Amino acid sequence: MADGEEDPAVFSCASLPADPRLLATVTNAYLGTRVYRDVLHVIGVYNGAAGDTHRADIPSPANVRMVKPGADELSETFALDTRTGTFSHVLRSADCTATQQIYAHHSLVHLMAVSVTIQRAARATQPIELQLQAPLALKSPDLDLHRGPDFQGAHYLYGKTLVPEVEGGPQPTVHMLWTPVPPAVTLRAAERERTWHFLTALRGPPRLRRALRGALYYVLSALPPLGEPAFPFRGISPGGLSNGGQGEDYWGHVFWDQDTWIFPNILLFYPEAARAILEYRIRTLGGAFRNAQEQGYEGAKFPWESAATGQEVCPEEIYGAQEIHVTGDVLMAFEQYYHTTQDQKLFREDGGWTLVDAVARYWCSRMEWDEQERCYHIKGVMPPDEYHYQVDNSVYTNALARRSLYFAADVARDLSIPVPEEWVERAEQLKVPFDAERKYHPEYDGYSPGEPVKQADVVLLGFPLMYPMSAEVRRNDLETYEPVTVWDGPAMTWSMFAVGWLELKEVQRAQSQLDKCFSNITEPFQIWVENSDGSGAVNFLTGMGGFLQAVLFGYTGFRITKRSLRFDPACPNDIDKLKVAGVSYMGNKLNFTITKEKMKIKVTERPPGPPASPLEAVLEGSGQRLPLREGQSVSFPTAAGCIRSSSAEAF
Repeated sequence: MADGEEDPAVFSCASLPADPRLLATVTNAYLGTRVYRDVLHVIGVYNGAAGDTHRADIPSPANVRMVKPGADELSETFALDTRTGTFSHVLRSADCTATQQIYAHHSLVHLMAVSVTIQRAARATQPIELQLQAPLALKSPDLDLHRGPDFQGAHYLYGKTLVPEVEGGPQPTVHMLWTPVPPAVTLRAAERERTWHFLTALRGPPRLRRALRGALYYVLSALPPLGEPAFPFRGISPGGLSNGGQGEDYWGHVFWDQDTWIFPNILLFYPEAARAILEYRIRTLGGAFRNAQEQGYEGAKFPWESAATGQEVCPEEIYGAQEIHVTGDVLMAFEQYYHTTQDQKLFREDGGWTLVDAVARYWCSRMEWDEQERCYHIKGVMPPDEYHYQVDNSVYTNALARRSLYFAADVARDLSIPVPEEWVERAEQLKVPFDAERKYHPEYDGYSPGEPVKQADVVLLGFPLMYPMSAEVRRNDLETYEPVTVWDGPAMTWSMFAVGWLELKEVQRAQSQLDKCFSNITEPFQIWVENSDGSGAVNFLTGMGGFLQAVLFGYTGFRITKRSLRFDPACPNDIDKLKVAGVSYMGNKLNFTITKEKMKIKVTERPPGPPASPLEAVLEGSGQRLPLREGQSVSFPTAAGCIRSSSAEAF
């Protein structure tokens, strides 16, 4: 970083946002809060029945703020360091510098820490006192709380949730130890410095770099700790663990946002964490079976909104009944994981095949034969565009159902399980609406061009579905839906238009779409809001996930296919170098360095265990094959190609 250049990984300001929803969050995979907020949340701890289920509010001992009344020439700085996940508040006066730090530990995930340090100025000699405001109220609308005996100077509080998600279901108990915070701390005259701890158990435009740093920090903070496969991961909600109490940020429920918008970014860097996300869906499969049964279908239907059990907890019945594409979204995450890792153990031994089979059976039971059109229809659904409901043959839903069935058949073959004939037959005969005259995909049967659309829908056919179509049709879909998609809709929408234009090498059009995302990013802490007018969920991880995909899959052209990881770079003019380090593919770790003229790939790690087939890079135009050996780099003029096992067939 050049001298005087602002560090894109540190977000700082002299005053806090007036809207407390936009304050920085400190979270790990187990607990989280917003700074200066009186509640925190613990993963998987929900209160309320069915549609009233929400994250349980727990009193937060980490809600501490230091003040120095009467100080002359006082200045303040607030900062979030996304490298360490630490929020800092620094007070500077004539006699001292005081620093308060708050962080959620990422190894000891049950721990949240607050520290206060006072450092005396060189000529100051008098005692220095700081007041600590810690308005801790030991009550909760969601838990039956009780004080227990103190333990080694720490206070103890415990209690279980009041109402289970389903009748007879679990009511988790929370146990919390914390060091009491005194009303003030004093640096005595003889002391120069002292710290108090309070514990609770790429080169490019600076704006882009800050946005990427912020999105990575908030998304990665939601992941389970690496190296702990037994950690009970409970999914990722749109507003993260710091939000989701009753009436806010979708109550902490898990949506398709996790599987479609956030998951792909995690998969390419942290396949172990990606597996934990899939295991959450496997653990809640019993609820998905019940959802399908209650609606009169076979197999498993994943809920539009999920909490602890996998049963539908959406407060509004229409979404749970009609927005069924979520079931295909879940399976697409399993497919992406399978093709990236070839982890057959997940499917053979750990419940993956049961889920795949159940989803395939659900889709077969959900479609019906239309004698007039001589094909299968899926009727009465709500597509991702939630402005329309009770429609027939949503193009996104049907294309996803077809993909689900093909994937289920592929896995069955790999596992030497007989493939039911109806899976392939119904996939091939399922209607996917297409207007041959206009050469574009109508959103559903009866859609008229020009009707307003809430969010990315048909454009998702091109990515992430990679539904087969010509460049002309891809362009027509983008040009049809871009002008009718509402400008202030959910934040992830424009990233998918950007990916589409990058795919067609329309770099400036892509950049104009990606620029729209910045209206959803608030200063100073890079907190995303769901809608550009400030409404909806805050700390909106879904928008961040879409934004990260625009860079990770858009600029690089990465595509996960059955036999390879494809690349086809297209970077805007103001990005002169893109480096993507630590990409995981088939157990290997790879670094990519991309400029407009040259591309370099290096394998930094090979998979442990028995020697696997080595990787190679294959260039699409020439067919040139470049062996990829650990510790060595290959370079070539920037072009499309793929990474594959040297024993596989490319393209």
